[in-house]
Amino acid sequence: MSETVFTYAAPALKFGRGASREIGYDVSAWGARRVLLVTDPGVAAAGHPADVAQALRARDLEVVVFDRARVEPTDVSLIEAVDFARSEGPFDAVVAVGGGSAIDTAKAVALLVTNPGELMDYVNAPVGKARAPQHPVLPLVAVPTTTGTGSESTTICVMDVLALKVKTGISHAALRPRLAVVDPALSATQPAGVTAAAGMDILCHALESYTARWFADFDAKQPEQRVPYCGSNPIADLWSERALGLLSTAFRAAVRAGGDTSDPANVEAAEQMALAATFAGLGFGNAGVHIPHANAYPIAGRVRDFHPVGYPDHEPMVPHGMAVSLTAPEAFRFTFDAAPDRHLRAARLLDPAAEGDGPDVLPRVVAQLMRDIGIPNGLAAVGYGKDDVDDLVGGALQQQRLLATAPKEVGERDLASIIEASLEHW
Repeated sequence: MSETVFTYAAPALKFGRGASREIGYDVSAWGARRVLLVTDPGVAAAGHPADVAQALRARDLEVVVFDRARVEPTDVSLIEAVDFARSEGPFDAVVAVGGGSAIDTAKAVALLVTNPGELMDYVNAPVGKARAPQHPVLPLVAVPTTTGTGSESTTICVMDVLALKVKTGISHAALRPRLAVVDPALSATQPAGVTAAAGMDILCHALESYTARWFADFDAKQPEQRVPYCGSNPIADLWSERALGLLSTAFRAAVRAGGDTSDPANVEAAEQMALAATFAGLGFGNAGVHIPHANAYPIAGRVRDFHPVGYPDHEPMVPHGMAVSLTAPEAFRFTFDAAPDRHLRAARLLDPAAEGDGPDVLPRVVAQLMRDIGIPNGLAAVGYGKDDVDDLVGGALQQQRLLATAPKEVGERDLASIIEASLEHW
């Protein structure tokens, strides 16, 4: 029997320049008195967390700051944050200020300070035990300072498990923030390289959720079997389409601006990117993502010596959005025959002048955009070669929660073909 039900959920949302100055009012209205603010060193140096802390204190809230969230969190870094929160608590709420790394760190904290057990008890199977929370998590406010993560809208907390060299996460509806505060003024000054990588995350969120398996093509579920990622559906489609339309006009302009806010046109492009990120998050946070994101986990988790432009040069990394994008053209070539009309419509939302009606149209549009904004030319450009294909496939196969949302069955050979073809794009 086929599924007849889809679900939709989203956090409360406050959007606009200056929205972050109102957080004290919002959190105090919940009855909170003591707040943990989670951020990372780079964002802290930019001053945004201090401004948010001031807004909280202006409403007579006590604020304790944890500013050691790691860019691309690991199990070790999350445990450090949880231990800090347990030792400094109790807290009534958590406020995350930063990119997806800070928000995901805050999700782990909000979960584990109110529930028994340790981090790996809650990590997705087969890496962890996939335990569900027994008690309500602390209410979380997510304040993104980069455009792209979507973590402010989702139920996912992503991390690298260092001992296993695998990227995985925790997925449960309880992890969705209670409030997302999207203030475009916080992300308008991010460097061009960050805008490019984070923007590709927005793009893939929208494209993957739009091309995901249709909700009614799944087997029927019992109520207790429902998961946040239910497949593409009429409501998620609206958000994804609108995000793609915004990206078609704002993405290149935002990268060219390079964080310069002296020109009103640059400020407008940054605001449109923030809105696109919000729309895409509201779409994929329910429909789900699939092959490019599954591939991105081992691409980011097994990096050896790549240092991206615009990011702290303290250790090798492939930023999440970049990792997602590197196999996206070939992934969408593979999925084309499952939903040709959707792939073609997505291509023309991104580029109204896109010509053709075959499987190459969307990959060509995506690859051209990547070229225009300076994304590396495939996996080889970030340090991978043919000898790494099997290892990357093995890592992607561990992401069955994501691969289940692909619009067609994808096996080991399919992933190998996609990854090998992604070593170079042009």
